[in-house]
Amino acid sequence: MIDKNTKKKNSTKLFFSGVLVLTITNLLVKVIGLMFKIPMNRIIGDEGMGYYNSAYTFYTYLYMVSTAGLPTAISIMISDSRANRQIKQVKRIYHISLLLFIAIGVVSTMIMFFGSGIMSTAIGAEPTKYSIMAIAPTLLFICICSALRGYFQGYQQMTPTAISQFLEAACKLGIGIAFALFAKNQGYGIHIQAAYATVGLTTGALAGMLCMVIAKMFFKEKQYDAQFLEDKGENNEVARTGELIKKLILIALPITISASVMSLTNLIDTAIVQRLLQSTGLSQVAATELYGNYTSLAVPMFNLPPVLIYPISYSIVPLLTAAKKRGDTEKCRIVTESSLRVAMLVGIPCGLGLAALSEPILSLLFKESSVQLAYPLLTLLAPSTAFICILSVSNAILQSAGFERKPLISMLAGAAVKIVTNFVLIQYIGMKSTPISTFLCYLTVTLLNLYFIKKHVGIMPKLSGLFGKPLLSGVACALCAYFSYALLSSFISGKIAVFVAIIAAVLVYAIVIFLVRGISGDDVRLLPKGAAIYRILNKLKLVK
Repeated sequence: MIDKNTKKKNSTKLFFSGVLVLTITNLLVKVIGLMFKIPMNRIIGDEGMGYYNSAYTFYTYLYMVSTAGLPTAISIMISDSRANRQIKQVKRIYHISLLLFIAIGVVSTMIMFFGSGIMSTAIGAEPTKYSIMAIAPTLLFICICSALRGYFQGYQQMTPTAISQFLEAACKLGIGIAFALFAKNQGYGIHIQAAYATVGLTTGALAGMLCMVIAKMFFKEKQYDAQFLEDKGENNEVARTGELIKKLILIALPITISASVMSLTNLIDTAIVQRLLQSTGLSQVAATELYGNYTSLAVPMFNLPPVLIYPISYSIVPLLTAAKKRGDTEKCRIVTESSLRVAMLVGIPCGLGLAALSEPILSLLFKESSVQLAYPLLTLLAPSTAFICILSVSNAILQSAGFERKPLISMLAGAAVKIVTNFVLIQYIGMKSTPISTFLCYLTVTLLNLYFIKKHVGIMPKLSGLFGKPLLSGVACALCAYFSYALLSSFISGKIAVFVAIIAAVLVYAIVIFLVRGISGDDVRLLPKGAAIYRILNKLKLVK
């Protein structure tokens, strides 16, 4: 039995507080990331960002291979062990995973550092080598950090993760820009300036790791385990180390492969785009500039809306795992259906609205010459945002239900669609093939994931509520944004017109989505501070 003086932590409250913390942090991280790219676009230009982003693509792939599956597996195993009152087993899982992550981090860092020449040659941009070498140590820091994040996620404690993510982003911004300016003032070449800029990312990863280590030192597990030990004492059963490693790998492997498939696809995409552009007569520098423009302007804007959904995806894994363990099918149904609907309620209007205002939004942040190249690409890319949102949630649902291998099938199919589409289209429409292939890729993955949820989990919201109502409201939102800006920009400053058009579009979306009853009470309660928001909307008779 537990000590009566131990202060207990409620898992449901932890879920909502975790979502809130991660939502705010992820928004800050994305804003900081965008703030990094704005001055960097002016300091090292599209060419320099091409080298930086090429190195970052290699880093992202190895990062996914190193860390994507294991933190989720740790979270699931710890959540499961806590529900079974096996507190000693929780500690053993943590120690085993930490040792595994350190080993993986060392190997990944060495592969990236010593293989930098091969990697840069493979994508047809040899000067990228120096940026790859500069970013390599990050993998070790991130691996250690990820082991700790998986541990905290199993306890539904997201604050340490949030703080470490913020530190990473802040160092990337401040130190990255400072080092890039130093290199430029020294008269170094563009590729060396890009390598200096990556030092900020490496320093940030180190700071994030140290933050997580300190958080673990002061973490009071007893407060979080108390709710499971309240009625019965601790279960002292502990599985053998070999069994835990086997289970960890069996859960992590399909998740890792699923995540790394998309990163690998982006890596192949990078090589295909730059090499095929060169085959059409462009020089290596010109091809790198086009790639850098796309990945520095269009892609960051496209990645902003899903930030609102990722915290829900992170948090529902331990919540659904624990609910499934208790046999609480009603809670599983509510969380599953609402999280899918919320993904569409956020993703569709954001994607369509971003497509409608792609040029004026980019013009607020970047130089005009770069904007004219990027905005048509963002217009094509932005609608894929909705699929990214639902993909994140559906992966988490399948993983929590014990079907970790199903997202792998979806991802492989999507990757194949993306690669084939790029090969076919890039020779005819150039860079525009990249956002089109991305759209088709994520559409494929989304449809397959929903099929697997329907078939294996047996839970699925009505399609009219999942797609129909958000799409209707999203189209109204996008039309309002486009025509409001077109009208207002004739009378007032373009910058002011953008903000007014966005506000008008949000209001129109809210009005239409409530008129068509596109939001349920369960959806609202899933949001940060959802209970308070629900009470207000319920009094106004906007939700039931």
